[in-house]
Amino acid sequence: MKLVTYQINEETAVGAIIEDQRIVPLTTVAPDMLSLIESGSEGLERAQSVVAAATETILLENVRLLAPIPIPRRNIMCLGKNYAAHAEESHRAWGDKVELPKFPLFFTKSTTTVNGPYDDIPYNSNVSTAIDFEAELLVIIGQAGKNITRKQALAHVFGYSIMNDVTARDLQRQHKQFFKGKSLDGHAPMGPWIVTTSEIPNPHNLRVSCHVNGQEKQNGNTNQMIFDISETIAQLSLGMSLLPGDLIATGTPSGVGFARTPPEFLKPGDVVTCSVEGIGSIRNRIAPQ
Repeated sequence: MKLVTYQINEETAVGAIIEDQRIVPLTTVAPDMLSLIESGSEGLERAQSVVAAATETILLENVRLLAPIPIPRRNIMCLGKNYAAHAEESHRAWGDKVELPKFPLFFTKSTTTVNGPYDDIPYNSNVSTAIDFEAELLVIIGQAGKNITRKQALAHVFGYSIMNDVTARDLQRQHKQFFKGKSLDGHAPMGPWIVTTSEIPNPHNLRVSCHVNGQEKQNGNTNQMIFDISETIAQLSLGMSLLPGDLIATGTPSGVGFARTPPEFLKPGDVVTCSVEGIGSIRNRIAPQ
């Protein structure tokens, strides 16, 4: 299923996409996406029954799609340097020793970074002029767990989406860690929907790409991850509970702006499109505040 959070007539609801152009409201199943995720397999079965019996639908073009989970319960969990080529280009750009991480490099983005799949990305030159793009596969946890094994890991996944891990590179470098440079408001557009795991049986062979103003900047595949989704969940859940609705961004392929020669940073008016095979695309314009 493709599950969306949408806004129509100033009301927000969850729904399922059918025929790639219509929405079946799921208001009788759950009031919001977090509630739907928390309801587990029973909730998905009820959603499927509603879709199968639906006689009235809403045209996708008549609604505004929001981020699938507009307000996560806690920060987005992210992986840094999880594609070898990106790790190498990053070290070279910073003038650091080139080496691949031996353990997953975890950081978080604030909940206020969450943005819609087609909404503008805020740009404030007084804050940063080194805004960069990072197309990523986003994992949504469905089943709570702690000390999850690799073998069990994918059973804890509810579905997948797309995220642009927009980054202020100057702030990232100044603060010597990732949180501030990754956490400017609106700097995590995501969506356009959650595709449940039944439709993506193998998340480890999906093309991930990014275009800026129609020009390809990134073109990778999730099979290039250093730490795959199973290992990421196993490592992240060691001694720390994962909860339904948790968001995990799995890293970005090579081709980011700051590592190019010369560096290419986003500016007002630019349009960034991030795509993941089997899911779709998100498209956001850089707009001055």
